[in-house]
Amino acid sequence: MILWFTLVQVGVAVAAGLFCVIAGLAGRRPSDWTVGSIALLELLLIIQIVVAIIAPLVGNPPSGSLLEFWVYLVSAALLPPAAVVWALLERSRWSTVIMGVAALSVAVMTWRMHIIWTVQLA
Repeated sequence: MILWFTLVQVGVAVAAGLFCVIAGLAGRRPSDWTVGSIALLELLLIIQIVVAIIAPLVGNPPSGSLLEFWVYLVSAALLPPAAVVWALLERSRWSTVIMGVAALSVAVMTWRMHIIWTVQLA
């Protein structure tokens, strides 16, 4: 993984998460802004999938478990769409909070993926 891209992903995930949680607790239903922030997060995760495929081919293999990394990555990539589907089906303030919690979960998972890729010894 690339450190600066990981930091961008974590920053966007935390910002989107806090935005959605605050909007939901303020009584806002899912809107273009909240769903758009989650969509941006999903776009970054798709880019991360491409980077994770290319990185070992160009000499940047993970130092930890490749299986564990991919389980984290696929799970993280599935969280935002699932949260958005829930938000669009329920359309309540709590579904906005759920999108925020999903984004904050992605932030933690992304940082863990970086640790698996760079720090652990196989």
